[in-house]
Amino acid sequence: MQQTRMVRLATVGTSFHARVIAARLGSEGIVTDLRGNVDGLYPVGDVHVFVDSDDLAEAQEILMVDEVESAFDEPEEAGDLWAPKALWLVVGAILGLAAVILSRTF
Repeated sequence: MQQTRMVRLATVGTSFHARVIAARLGSEGIVTDLRGNVDGLYPVGDVHVFVDSDDLAEAQEILMVDEVESAFDEPEEAGDLWAPKALWLVVGAILGLAAVILSRTF
């Protein structure tokens, strides 16, 4: 049986980010191993992404190409003021203010 030597490719701040990297590399046939605070009760803290030492160069290249391509993406717009959540907050604030004003007049 052949043993593989896993080496650290990246360290990220959240398990979600680590899982995205693992999924991206997995789509290219690269096996990953996530170590650190991946599935803890409180998933806070660094997560390390490991790959086979033979796949390290290819994995680094894939991540670099993805990062370069994302630099050309258009920036996301700031949230729309009239998005449903913001609209409900504005309506709630107006109703709350109206309730305070009406309670003082009666």
